[in-house]
Amino acid sequence: MPRGRPPLGLPAWVFVPAAVGAMFVVLPLVAMLTRIEWGSFGSLITSDSSRAALALSLRTSLASTVLCIVFGVPMALVLARTEFRGQSIARSLVLLPLVLPPVVGGIALLYTFGRRGLLGHTIEVLGLQIAFSTTAVVMAQTFVALPFLVVSLEGALRTGGQRFEEVAATLGARPTTVFLRVTLPLVLPGLASGAVLAFARALGEFGATITFAGSLQGVTRTLPLEIYLQRETDPQAAVALSLVLVVVATVVIALTRRSRTAL
Repeated sequence: MPRGRPPLGLPAWVFVPAAVGAMFVVLPLVAMLTRIEWGSFGSLITSDSSRAALALSLRTSLASTVLCIVFGVPMALVLARTEFRGQSIARSLVLLPLVLPPVVGGIALLYTFGRRGLLGHTIEVLGLQIAFSTTAVVMAQTFVALPFLVVSLEGALRTGGQRFEEVAATLGARPTTVFLRVTLPLVLPGLASGAVLAFARALGEFGATITFAGSLQGVTRTLPLEIYLQRETDPQAAVALSLVLVVVATVVIALTRRSRTAL
């Protein structure tokens, strides 16, 4: 496209609300940057509690992303490749955490896996303690992040169609072989995109985590919880840690876009 020529098919007025929307996203980040005391930035983000919160957030977000892939890929396949009665209701239930307040999700998890929850007695008999543990953090993050992967992958499956899968099946390939050798490579960019969205959502999770897992340093206090607590006692540290969270999320998204381009 020659330089200086606007893209075809876009009315000029579209750029005005687009620019306003971009400013709406960027301006708060710029405002945050202006409040950081750069001279003490290093000491603010390297305290014991900050480093523990960041390490815990990265570990639990990675674990919840793996769980999202393990459960989300089959869920997306069932929704995209099958038809059954009540499918629209099932899809709505899977996507419910997208619109549900995270605190409500935390309460639901607590009344399911908590000590006095629906499965609490069974879990206690097995000698397990889930609520207010690191496991609870991973479960809360998985609960809110799973729909992001399912939506992304289901869209990729529907867009890709079934033509190559049908050809492989007519050549005698079994369903598992078709999935591993045909379907999965075709939707790998969509799967990578969904996994990144799930990781980013898990990294920023707050409401469900504090409700279901609490806030115990080194055990359940993730970086968003540490930022919230620091805001009450040390606002400068809260702003500095917020910037760290923004940088980590930006780096993850940038790396994924680069890997998708390579695919």
